[in-house]
Order: sequence, then structure tokens, then C-alpha cells
Amino acid sequence: MAFTALVCTGLGYFFLVTRGALIAHAFVPRAQDRFHVYWVYSNMGLIKFSDKKTWVAAVLLFQYDRLVDKVVSEIRRTSLIGKTFLMTSCAFGDVMPKVVKATVNGGADRICITDLIKNELIHARKKLNDFQGKVELAEADATRMPQADGTVEVNLIFFLFHELPDASKELAFCEAMRVTAPGGKLIIAEFHRPRKRIMRWLGRLYFTVFEPFALTMWNQYDPVRYLESKGGWTCKRSTYFFGNFQVVTAIKKGP
Repeated sequence: MAFTALVCTGLGYFFLVTRGALIAHAFVPRAQDRFHVYWVYSNMGLIKFSDKKTWVAAVLLFQYDRLVDKVVSEIRRTSLIGKTFLMTSCAFGDVMPKVVKATVNGGADRICITDLIKNELIHARKKLNDFQGKVELAEADATRMPQADGTVEVNLIFFLFHELPDASKELAFCEAMRVTAPGGKLIIAEFHRPRKRIMRWLGRLYFTVFEPFALTMWNQYDPVRYLESKGGWTCKRSTYFFGNFQVVTAIKKGP
């Protein structure tokens, strides 16, 4: 009973506050360039309140651990000795500590986590307290990354693309492809078009109301379709919970 109450409270907060804020923010003219950013996540108190693994897991239909485990497995299978690992955008739950631990154990020379929101980075630093001095945290926009061409061995993007307007998706994909080294991996965890018709109908309803930029992840900006259309990438996809979620591992072909 207590667990059910906690999940319901978390989901109520998630839908009414964060997604309600998205709708309200769209009507603020000066914020149009960043209206896709949930302003409540800029407040440190609300970031801490929102960062509850149970709530995050509930939103992802309790597939969170499976998705994170797959991501960590892909990182562990990569030779990172002397190489650079990048996580483009912070994420709630325990995915950051887990992937940082995997990259540290893998011998990465540089571990960098970027985000558009400064308070997200401050919060991330506290979550990564066990890895002080080993992780670089940098304020950066996924559509304009500071890394040089082909310098990142593994670039992880965990549930970011569905929150971006299509024009920003395009730029973020271009930047992710640009910074990944030949032979390196781009790992994308995201929503995916469900296999069952009823789940597609429910998913379309959910995205229309709460995630207005997510539906194009089912077609035009499906990671595998997009990357393969650009050429130079070999992609492998794993799907979860009747196809609702995916982890894509894309390897950039060498010169």
C-alpha cells in the first residue's frame, strides 16, 4: 500500500508539475528558444525532489533497471583505456553513478558529463561524490557540443532526444555523430514504437498530452533509421516491454 501511494504521488507530481510546466512555459515569449526545457528541473529543491528512482522507474513502466543494465553492459564491452567517455545530458536515477563506475573500471582517460542546466550538473556532482577528481562536469548544449571532431570513444545519450523539438533533434544527432570517434560507440536509450496496437494507441495519447516532441522518435528520428540513413554507422537495437523502450548501440565506421 505504501509503495503504491509513493508511486501514485510521484506520477502525479511528474505529470501535473513537470509536464504542466512545459505547457505553461510555451506561452512565455522570451523562453521560446528553450521552452522544451522543464523549468522546474532548474530549481535545486525540485531537482532533488524529482530525482527518486521509484518515480523514474514508474514512468518507464519499471523497465529502468533493464535499460541501465544494458547501457552499462555495452560500456563494459568497450575498450576505454586512454579514451574519452561522454554522457550528453544528466539523468535521474542511478544511471550516472553506474556508468561512471563502469568507465572508471574500464580505464577511461577522460569522463565528461554535460548538461544545459547548471543546477543539474551541481546535483550530478553530489551524486558522483565517490568519483571526485575523475569526472568532468560541463555546461553545454547537446546541439552545440564543445568536443572536437572524433574524440569520444563512447557517447551515451539517455532519454534526451524525445524532449527536444525536431530542429534540435537534428542538431543533437549531428553533434553526437561528429564527436564520436571512428570505431567508437554512440549509445542511445529512448522510447520506441510499441509492437502491440493498443500500446501504440496509448503511447500516442500519452505523448500528445505530455511529451509533444516524442512521437517523431517512432519514425523520422528513430535512432537506427536516422543513423543508417546518414551512412557510416552500424546499429544494433534491443527493445523492452513490448517494444516501448530501446537501447541502440551504433558503431561509427572507420575511414
